[in-house]
Amino acid sequence: MKKPLLQSVLVLLLAFVAGSAVAQVGTRAYAPENLRQLSVQDQTRVISLEYSEQARGRRIPDDQLRFYLDQVNRSNWTFSRIKQDIAQSLGGNNGGWNPNPPSNGNTILCESKSGDAKRCTPPWRGQSRLVRQLSNSRCEEGATWSSQDGLITVWKGCRGEFAQGTATGGTIRCESTDGRGRTCRTPWNGHSRLTRQLSSTACVEGRSWQSQQGQVYVGNGCRAEFGPRVGSGGGSSNYSVTCNSEDNRRKTCAYDPRQGRPILLQQISNTSCREGYSWGYTGTQVWVDRGCRGRFGPR
Repeated sequence: MKKPLLQSVLVLLLAFVAGSAVAQVGTRAYAPENLRQLSVQDQTRVISLEYSEQARGRRIPDDQLRFYLDQVNRSNWTFSRIKQDIAQSLGGNNGGWNPNPPSNGNTILCESKSGDAKRCTPPWRGQSRLVRQLSNSRCEEGATWSSQDGLITVWKGCRGEFAQGTATGGTIRCESTDGRGRTCRTPWNGHSRLTRQLSSTACVEGRSWQSQQGQVYVGNGCRAEFGPRVGSGGGSSNYSVTCNSEDNRRKTCAYDPRQGRPILLQQISNTSCREGYSWGYTGTQVWVDRGCRGRFGPR
């Protein structure tokens, strides 16, 4: 009687092992190549699962996960590119990860350690721009980092890689500090438009900034760059697309690429619209996210 009982136990054990294997196969990280089709929550789940599969159950480091999410949503990395980078990260660096350190003097690292402010002097003159975030803490211009002529300052744990800023040609910066109003004169005679918001506080025309002939007024903490309002030039000066993120959800709107690359002409929402974070352009579409509602058109 003992032998049949032992055989029954073995059968049950084999069935349990087989069932576990099937369950593990069922949790593989299947996802579309274009991860931007997914919500950030699903992107996080898929990338974390892929790393765990390749790393034999280990959890993906937070800074590596943040880096991948930024590359998906800002640089259009595909799922295959993510999987390849994970494999490379696990194959070298003693199993660690190094997000391509700066090289040949074209970029500079500036790091706020323990939340303290740090000033860094780049090898170029003029403004700087963030090219890669390395910290878990978000690097947001005006909130955790700033750039002046020949100087970069980071704080609140921001660690990033910076490069020389691109020429903004025909723009001025006007900033409301401590919530106080400020008027800035412009080198052009007509009205102005917002080209880039720098503050975490929303810059909404008619509420926190306004334009008059030859000057711009900002208030309520709005800090931004402004350019001359378009009156003529490439494309149709009357062409614009209004795109709204409802309930903080991602939305795409068709855009005619023949009109030229779009900029934010007018922010409609109270929520901040920041290029690369809450709005962007993919070639034939404008996308908005995180509550951004705005009007977009050519320069």
